Amino acid sequence: MVTPAATSLSLLAQLRDGDPASWERMFALYAPLLRGWLRPRGVQDADIDDLTQNALTVVLRRLSEFEHNGRTGAFRSWLRGVVTNVLREHLRTAGRRPAGDADLLADLEDPAGEMTRWWDAEHDRYVLRGLMNLVREEFAAASWEAFRLTALGGRTVADAATELGLTVNAVHIARSRILARLREVADEFLDEF
Repeated sequence: MVTPAATSLSLLAQLRDGDPASWERMFALYAPLLRGWLRPRGVQDADIDDLTQNALTVVLRRLSEFEHNGRTGAFRSWLRGVVTNVLREHLRTAGRRPAGDADLLADLEDPAGEMTRWWDAEHDRYVLRGLMNLVREEFAAASWEAFRLTALGGRTVADAATELGLTVNAVHIARSRILARLREVADEFLDEF
């Protein structure tokens, strides 16, 4: 499975160099995110795949214009702008507005708007799932469950220890090791995007 964490500035450089395998990796990486982002925005199901393909084609064509500004989320913001422009053009040429939201495009263009916040949160959830998928197999099932219960499920360490038949110390260690590994993997990629 290709994950968002697998994206790096080196992937962007390979795309700029015209590497076909990098295009496949970029498509596998971002197409599910873009489809998920477009689906609840009032875009017809029949148009979602076309818009996703169009947006990623624009990314490929205009990638040479992207310059990372050193801030976290620079590529994500640029990508959101590309998708906004592709959606605007689609709606203009189709002569229609998205169902249920007449102000969608204005909200998409507002860096502090609800849609921007939603896009960023959805991207972060997608990246977190990808990071977790990358490291999950490195840990025993009981350790992963201890992490899931405490770090993601809000359970106390004592409750998780009792439920899993582990010591409190074992739950602390499992959670700590997995969080450290997630940070390590994230540091390789997230500061770049």
